[in-house]
Amino acid sequence: MIKHFAILSILFWTLSITSASAQAVLPPPFGLKWGDSPQKLFDWAERQKLDVTINLPGQQKDQRHVVIKRSKGPLPDHEASSLEARFNKGKLYEVTLNYADPKWSLSTSKMKWNAARRALKASHGQFKLSAKKRDTSHDKFLTDSISYHIEPVSGLFLMITFTEVRDTLRNTRKAQFSLIYHNDNVVAQ
Repeated sequence: MIKHFAILSILFWTLSITSASAQAVLPPPFGLKWGDSPQKLFDWAERQKLDVTINLPGQQKDQRHVVIKRSKGPLPDHEASSLEARFNKGKLYEVTLNYADPKWSLSTSKMKWNAARRALKASHGQFKLSAKKRDTSHDKFLTDSISYHIEPVSGLFLMITFTEVRDTLRNTRKAQFSLIYHNDNVVAQ
């Protein structure tokens, strides 16, 4: 009995240190902390008069997906067009910042994505290629996407993605990029 208690104590201590170091190594943006409740985001969105959409997946009762954006334009004091947060049992484990301004040309979107990649590399180190993909849909849309990631602590990663969608029928192009902060350690606890 004492042996089991000692093992559980050591395991709990290790998990708390891993979680604390994950907090310091790669915190989520906007002053959030891993494990925060949704209320912190709701309060911020209310103060800023932002739109909030809450998704409650029926098949995943412990999951909550919150999307925050302005009805027009980017988030306050930021270029991101929206913020998505995912919660498991009321604890924050993923934040995504989406950058998709309809006024940006394809070259502007690529330039901003490359600038973000350089800034992230300077502050976090070399990112690894995660995926590179090209899809063509039956309705004449061509999608190119590429993503890079870094995982400074096991279960904790930052990913940057770029997606370009071409409508070959109308000869138009749109692009967006996203930063995804994800911490599996919160879900595992």
